[in-house]
Amino acid sequence: MPIRQVVTDGVAVITLSHPPVNALSIDGGVVAALGETVAAAQADPTVSALVIVGDGRMFCGGADIMDFDRDLAALDTVRDVLNRIEASAKPVVASIHGVALGGGLELALACHYRLAHRDSRLGLPEVSLGLLPGSGGTQRLPRLIDPSTALELMLSGRRITAAQALEVGLIDAVTEQEPIDAALNFIRTHGPLAPRPIGHLTADGLAAAVEEQRATLRQGLNPAPAHILTCVAAAAGPLDEGLALEARLFAELAGSEASRGLRHAFLGQRLAGRIPGLPAATSAAKIGAAAVIGGGLMGAGIALAVLDADLPVVVVEPNEAARGRAGAKIRDTLARSVQKGRLTEAAAEARLGRPTLADDISSVADADLIIEAVFEDMDAKRQVFTALDAIARPGAILASNTSTLDLDAVAACTSRPGDVVGLHFFSPANIMKLVEIVRGAKTDPAVLAAALGFVKQIGKVGVVAGVCDGFIGNRIFEEYLRQAYFLLEEGALPRQIDAAMEDWGMAMGPLRTMDLAGQDIGWNIRKRRAVEQPDRPYFRIPDLICEMGRFGQKTGSGYYQYPDGRTPVDDPVISQLILDHSAELGIQRRDISDLEIVERCLLAMINEGARIVSEGVAYRPSDVDIIYLNGYGFPAERGGPMFQGDQMGLQTVLTKIRFYQDQRHGWAWEPAALLVDFAESDRRLGALNA
Repeated sequence: MPIRQVVTDGVAVITLSHPPVNALSIDGGVVAALGETVAAAQADPTVSALVIVGDGRMFCGGADIMDFDRDLAALDTVRDVLNRIEASAKPVVASIHGVALGGGLELALACHYRLAHRDSRLGLPEVSLGLLPGSGGTQRLPRLIDPSTALELMLSGRRITAAQALEVGLIDAVTEQEPIDAALNFIRTHGPLAPRPIGHLTADGLAAAVEEQRATLRQGLNPAPAHILTCVAAAAGPLDEGLALEARLFAELAGSEASRGLRHAFLGQRLAGRIPGLPAATSAAKIGAAAVIGGGLMGAGIALAVLDADLPVVVVEPNEAARGRAGAKIRDTLARSVQKGRLTEAAAEARLGRPTLADDISSVADADLIIEAVFEDMDAKRQVFTALDAIARPGAILASNTSTLDLDAVAACTSRPGDVVGLHFFSPANIMKLVEIVRGAKTDPAVLAAALGFVKQIGKVGVVAGVCDGFIGNRIFEEYLRQAYFLLEEGALPRQIDAAMEDWGMAMGPLRTMDLAGQDIGWNIRKRRAVEQPDRPYFRIPDLICEMGRFGQKTGSGYYQYPDGRTPVDDPVISQLILDHSAELGIQRRDISDLEIVERCLLAMINEGARIVSEGVAYRPSDVDIIYLNGYGFPAERGGPMFQGDQMGLQTVLTKIRFYQDQRHGWAWEPAALLVDFAESDRRLGALNA
């Protein structure tokens, strides 16, 4: 049963028992059972008070997100139950432990008294899903606490501690007892309690708080913040009118592209670590000590990510000057974290004591995990892995940070290919959340499970990919860039391409991205591919820029000039180079709309993503999306390239691709017809595995 009740000394203790998070599920019968149990307790003459607690490790993690994709009218059942709890003639106490988030906190707000264990966390994170608190949160919270604080909590979605909740007036007491004992003792100590509904309170200072937030609100792809302000403003009026407005705007948001994309991303991220056939996470080997081979920017960034997880790390860099720079990078980054308040001085000092900078690879002999982060060159990586094979302890995991190269060829340099896995960090590695975990043909399942566990241990998002040139992320990015290069040849200039994609929501346009990453990196990859894959379309514009010594921000110029080292400024030299190149190719340049730029770049990503899924390089379509959301600046509100393909529908995608094939210079291959209900199938799979 999802709800249990025990009557103790006239108190009906009602327990949510719906693991793992005690979600207020409609389909799971939790909401109906809660309503029936509360009604029975209210009608029982032997019951003088009600207590609501959660079973297991938390009070309630909120609503069941899967319900939002079904009949939204069914959510009225949740609202009705909460309203009946608030209207109870008998006092109702919520005793919180673990977390009370979203609908879980709204359930607590419907109760008359709230207690929280000192280790609890409370919050209304709906905005991160493109939603607003839809079960009374926008109406009850501003009546209970300072409206400015209430708005900040809803607009940020952040969690607060029990102590902070007590300070702002959200709860009545912080406890150290088990939830049931804490509630029963509270009732004995403070009884007899009287009902104390929040809906009867007046929200003082509400209008000023709303206007202050409205003045600073930044319009973006997510409409939820503006709708939250509208709802909170209504808390100045009658409760029933505010609740009706909240329900209507919640339904509007739930159907929006932004919320559907954000919910898809939320479920997809939970699903990404679930790989068929792997050992359970609890049985995976734990990493106690790590090592990094290479002290460049990537190696130092990986070392910082390991240090952030309070693990010791050895950094091997034979070059003395480079080794010094790596040490300085680590020290400077930790010092900046202290200056910005992200880290205490004591914590920074502790982390500074954990890295060991060494000049010889033998220093990593005892590490559990060794990550190679040398130059993206097969010969260089083979040399490292040949050396590691000779000195690494038996059972050590040998990982390569390669972004495009054949992991199986790297593994073949060792006598233990089962211990080899790819860990492709994204730069800067200490900041970027994504790690592509590359599964080689002979990677042992236990090694893959340990790699997934390590990535989670250091606070990153891990997505498993198979072996191919570029894996998932860079293979798709190559096709994205291909369209950008075609568009340059046909009539666009760098600023228009980047601005069109950024206006659509990308964090940075493709050409600015290459300037940031370093044009020389792409140049080396193109030269390799020109030899290995001579049939691929090849573009001279980025090569011509590199031949001028313009490698992007690090050299002060690339597609743009960077007079201050950061801000891109259009360069007439590059504009003329592009015009001359089009003339050399015999292409009559034309005006290109921003819509065409967005469609062609997006369709290229969708099409290549479909190929990747069909080949089994990605386990599921949402894995492609999670990589793009966490590693490539794809807007979370857009859900990812495969989600976009699913929203367009297969026929629309194919029709648009064929149009550009027939009408434009730059589409060179057949479409992959694999886009039917990708996001929907992921949601179903997520429900089965939740």
